[in-house]
Amino acid sequence: MPPQRAAGADAAETGIKDGGVREKRMLRALWVGALIAVIIGSLLPSESLPMRTVGLLPISDKAEHLAMYAVLALLPTMHERRAVAAVAVASMIALGVALEFAQLATGWRDFEAADMLADTAGACLGSAGGALLRLRALRLRRTRAAYSAKWN
Repeated sequence: MPPQRAAGADAAETGIKDGGVREKRMLRALWVGALIAVIIGSLLPSESLPMRTVGLLPISDKAEHLAMYAVLALLPTMHERRAVAAVAVASMIALGVALEFAQLATGWRDFEAADMLADTAGACLGSAGGALLRLRALRLRRTRAAYSAKWN
């Protein structure tokens, strides 16, 4: 039988209280949507309309990779327990590598090791950003609770 967690342990670790279930579900849905978009976008032919449209953005391919994987790592890091967030971030790095090899197999996309590095850098930056946002939310909640206790 797994060890029991204290009632407030999840809230203390994630920065989201029990009342934040809706927010947690929304962030999970957003993450799943982003994950699906990255997988589909990574495997579409370069000449497809969505990929040509993305190609019109005034940023480099590497910046796109960095941004996509930063979002994929940021969202779970913001709301999941640390262990779950760590697995999610590691999984996003593995996904970036796997998708590069899948692109090689398609024949209509190019394999680039630099894309894997950009994916990894993005996942690390997103994870750090999510941890900072979670810490900020926790500190803000504690400050509000202390202020409320003092004046009520």
